[in-house]
Amino acid sequence: MPGPEGSGRAVDPDAELLRRHVAGDPTAFAELFRANADRLWSVAYRLLHDTEDAADAVQEAMLSAHRRAAGFRGESTVRTWLHRITVNAALDRLRRQAARPAVVPMPTRPDGTEHEHADPRDAHAEGELRLDIAGALARLPPALRAAVVLVDVEGLPVARVAEVLGVPVGTVKSRAARGRARLAGELGHLRPGNQRAVRPVLEAGEVTGGGF
Repeated sequence: MPGPEGSGRAVDPDAELLRRHVAGDPTAFAELFRANADRLWSVAYRLLHDTEDAADAVQEAMLSAHRRAAGFRGESTVRTWLHRITVNAALDRLRRQAARPAVVPMPTRPDGTEHEHADPRDAHAEGELRLDIAGALARLPPALRAAVVLVDVEGLPVARVAEVLGVPVGTVKSRAARGRARLAGELGHLRPGNQRAVRPVLEAGEVTGGGF
């Protein structure tokens, strides 16, 4: 859709909602949040692997965005700006957990329910796999974990991740590569069949863990 006055630029609906919010529209920010909530939740959950922590991180991020909206200068898209604030909120939580011992709860879905398996042996094997992966992720430094999650799990382009994290593209590539290498080293004991299952488990967002 052409922009105003024949500029030919596509109208960013998120930017329009943010503009309306800053102008005093009492409903605009809620609309902006609803339009982006699923993706923000996904990023926070994959970083934190805990439903309550993810919800709290998103809430903190949205409160921050609400307060800082007037300071948005359009140097990135509004969606990238919201991602950046959410990732920072999640990373702050990870850093605050740094002194706590790693605790990896039993595998659950994002809604908090436990996974069910027809064969108890499959359940045991898959549970062990998830615990192995969760433990390895939990031992990654927050910066490396963020790069791995955003690039390899969320599938965001490296340039977009660089915007979200506020670092150069080369730094994102380096962090992602280092994170992958550490995961590969920690999970090298897995049988070949289990190694092939690692990525699908990560992509499904079904690994739970915590504690940095």
